[in-house]
Amino acid sequence: MAAIEYLSKIDKLLPFFISQENVWAHYDSDADVLYLHFKKPNQADDSELTDENVIVRYEQGEIIGLTILNASKRAQIVH
Repeated sequence: MAAIEYLSKIDKLLPFFISQENVWAHYDSDADVLYLHFKKPNQADDSELTDENVIVRYEQGEIIGLTILNASKRAQIVH
């Protein structure tokens, strides 16, 4: 994926992140997973895996976090 295409996808997500009062992030280098939490504490009661290998976590229908698999490989796309 070209850098422009990748940045376009990020741009579509920005309104969601800006609407969040707080975002907590944790990167697990051993697993190469980036965890983004929009609510603490949170307890997901549902989740879905997207075609892009991102796990969207829900609590009572509200998105409370994202788990981004293979995070470092994604970062290399824009370098």
